[in-house]
Amino acid sequence: MINQKTVESARQAHRNSLLQTLEHRLEVAKSKGQTALVAQLEAEKSYYTK
Repeated sequence: MINQKTVESARQAHRNSLLQTLEHRLEVAKSKGQTALVAQLEAEKSYYTK
């Protein structure tokens, strides 16, 4: 059986990975002037950093 500490560690690792990917996508979208995508990614980032 998996203990709660292991589950929490995996959850945090997944969240960190997701945020890193999101941040990279945000930087690329900004550099390309993709304002609609930037807004969408910032909204998604806000959701995950609450």
